[in-house]
Amino acid sequence: MSECLFCKIIENKIPAQKVYEDDSSIVIKDINPQAPVHYLAIPKKHYVSVHLVPPAEMDLLSKLFHAINQVVKSESLESRGGYRLVINSGENSGQAVAHIHVHILAGRKMDWPPG
Repeated sequence: MSECLFCKIIENKIPAQKVYEDDSSIVIKDINPQAPVHYLAIPKKHYVSVHLVPPAEMDLLSKLFHAINQVVKSESLESRGGYRLVINSGENSGQAVAHIHVHILAGRKMDWPPG
């Protein structure tokens, strides 16, 4: 997707602070953090939302969560009182970039219900 912000980051056309990268995913620091720790885990293959990933491509989500697992461990997020994972889908949910991504939030108390 030539106009997708995250695709441009994946293609190194736009700089980002990467904290993890493998063949299928990247994790970057959010430029507008909503918590002391705020990362975005992004699959390299473009899909707008989770429900649009075809059954034959579901390993994309498994690989994405593997990347999240690696970052949670390497950044010791579990020892910071926990962390929250958020996936928004659609405009009303707050999805600002039309590419699947998981927010990894930590470093402060999270309220419930969110928003």
